[in-house]
Amino acid sequence: MSNPADIQVVGAELYILPVKTRMPIKFGTEIVTWVNCARVRVTVAGRDGKRSHGWGETPLSAQWAWPGGLPHSVRDRRMREFCELLATDLVKQRQWGHPMELGADFQKNRLDSLLAQFNHGTDVEPMPHLAALVCLSAFDLAIHDAYGNHLNRPTYSTYNRNFMNRDLGEYLEPREMFKGKYPEDFLVPNPPKSLVAWHLVGGLDPLTEADDGQPSEEDGQPIWLSQWIARDRLKALKIKLRGNDPAWDYQRIVDVGKMAIEWDVNWLSADFNCTVREPAYVNEILDRLRDEAPNIYGILLYVEQPFAYDLMANPIDVHGVASRKPLFMDESAHNWELVRMGRSLGWSGVALKTCKTQAGALLSLCWAKAHGMALMVQDLANPMLAMIPHALLAAYTGTIMGVETNASQFYPAASDLEAAIHPGLYRRRGGKVNWETVGKSGFGYRVEEIARTLPTPAVVCGEMD
Repeated sequence: MSNPADIQVVGAELYILPVKTRMPIKFGTEIVTWVNCARVRVTVAGRDGKRSHGWGETPLSAQWAWPGGLPHSVRDRRMREFCELLATDLVKQRQWGHPMELGADFQKNRLDSLLAQFNHGTDVEPMPHLAALVCLSAFDLAIHDAYGNHLNRPTYSTYNRNFMNRDLGEYLEPREMFKGKYPEDFLVPNPPKSLVAWHLVGGLDPLTEADDGQPSEEDGQPIWLSQWIARDRLKALKIKLRGNDPAWDYQRIVDVGKMAIEWDVNWLSADFNCTVREPAYVNEILDRLRDEAPNIYGILLYVEQPFAYDLMANPIDVHGVASRKPLFMDESAHNWELVRMGRSLGWSGVALKTCKTQAGALLSLCWAKAHGMALMVQDLANPMLAMIPHALLAAYTGTIMGVETNASQFYPAASDLEAAIHPGLYRRRGGKVNWETVGKSGFGYRVEEIARTLPTPAVVCGEMD
């Protein structure tokens, strides 16, 4: 089958944009002080020969996507090298279709073999699948953006039978449940322009002036949690925990919870950093909160990914945790098949991320919604262009509560140029972000209005004008 609106990728351009944090971010057991963002521009061709462009971007957060013993600089270099390989390979495919089809087919038929080729003969630890997905996501987002630009319409208006060649039954199981359905059937038809903004309380973040032994360089931005709450009128706080120190984790929840109640914050969530080994660890903390701090327990909305990334290697029954609080998969949810496995083990929700590709996020969203799972959209500290499709995904998903937004905490200056065009997305006001300035074509970046000078591209493949 084919559609007159089909496209194929005929060119790709990769830029690397370095970003330095103003405050350290802790992912798992590692500390992040800098990150390279991959920004991609693709050229697509229509069946009528018309050429159009699209943009995608993601932080190459190696500490999150590739935890391990290798130095961060080595993992970062390898991820950048894989991005270069992807640029060349995607242009070679010359497949026609809708971006959902191009993205899903590449992940199913090409990504793992390309990753195996990349890892073959390397003298360092092989790059994992999640890191490969992060690299691919910038290209995948760019293709979705290019498609909307090609048709001069919002990308989210194309996830239906009018533009897609295949229904969801061609991707998801049970097939009969999804036959005749398209992503649009699971998306919010009139998404809100404003979203509750979740603020990340990192394990290293000072709560008050008394906790701040090493204040960051003065830049006019808040430092302590109390300052952030007061300035942005925050209503939702995500608490990063250690996952291997129950006394510290319990006390951290209590300390943040007391501040939340004092400042009229409505909701908390707890992220155990994928380091917990047994459900009893989480259950005991939750039960103690319920008994000793019921007001804090009451505003704890959900628990996020306490256990190891690899669900196949760690098939832990988590029904006990999910019976206490909604339990959301994040790092484990690489694709809809793993979401299905997670549900069978007791997980009750899924945290989507654009850094695992737009196509993959939408397929996971559809499967999860069809099976009654709650949804959230989580941040990879997305600055600059990466923030826009992240916020759109949350708006169209219909999350349990708003969207996580933490780039403004850790590197606000990185997005100053984008914020000049989209001020509501890069600064929380009234505890919310809004995307009312987003344009009507593709993801609505309005790139031509953003006065950013890009570096020399790391790679250029195929047609680029």
